[in-house]
Amino acid sequence: MPELPEVETIARGLDSRVAGDVIESVWLGSKPEPLKSPAREIVATLESKRIAGVRRVGKHIVFDLENGGRASTKKARVGHRTARARTPAPTLTRAQWIVHLGMTGRVLVCPPDEEIAKHTHAIARLRSGRELRFVDPRRFGRLSVASGFQAPGSEPLKVDLASFLGLFRGRKTPIKSALLNQRLLSGVGNIYADESLFRARVRPRRRASSLTRDELGRLYRTVQEVLKEAIALGGSSISDYVDSDGEEGFFQLQHRVYGREGEPCLACRTPVKRVVIAGRSAHYCPKCQR
Repeated sequence: MPELPEVETIARGLDSRVAGDVIESVWLGSKPEPLKSPAREIVATLESKRIAGVRRVGKHIVFDLENGGRASTKKARVGHRTARARTPAPTLTRAQWIVHLGMTGRVLVCPPDEEIAKHTHAIARLRSGRELRFVDPRRFGRLSVASGFQAPGSEPLKVDLASFLGLFRGRKTPIKSALLNQRLLSGVGNIYADESLFRARVRPRRRASSLTRDELGRLYRTVQEVLKEAIALGGSSISDYVDSDGEEGFFQLQHRVYGREGEPCLACRTPVKRVVIAGRSAHYCPKCQR
């Protein structure tokens, strides 16, 4: 699943390419799983809206929308049915289109004559002539509309040290599980939790409450360090991830423990171990991490 650096990379790429453009019509596929909001509400909210900007909130891509000028008289196709673009569904003040990529979701900017890929679940046709396409083979991604959308937890790149310490103080869960708890930090996933814990020299099974202030301080710094480095390299392309241009990231070349089970630690040559914590894999060096 794309994590914070991948979603940030995609959002920045989309913002640079489609901000200021207008969504003229929307096609939605017939599969119900990707739609978290009703199809007619999505169509009514997006049609004839100007994309004010695209940004990341947690692991979500948020398109901020505003009135885009003249209304379109076109019809929007919803699956195998046709829904009028002007429907009774209420439009939202400060409307936002929210995209969660799930495991295999992609948001691509395409020319209209490009072949439509299998598993395309949404197409937003833009006034510039281009199309925004949401493609998701496994259908774990979600499309919705909202107003004032917020992530459930703190933003890892903006949280201050005191607040970070407070998130984990007294928690008896393993620190790896706590880092993955989106109600605490929104956006950190398996890859970047493992890499941050390695750099902080903390074992993933340690109870969060057992970490000293100094250890939590190191973890605070390494979480931000790892995320910023990954964003600079366009994220980690492990399986399906590509950015809005269809390009892969390069941070996987910098992984020190994630996915390296049995390989020598890059710091001490001890074989990297893999354990399962609450159903999620965790990679660590038994010598470097305490």
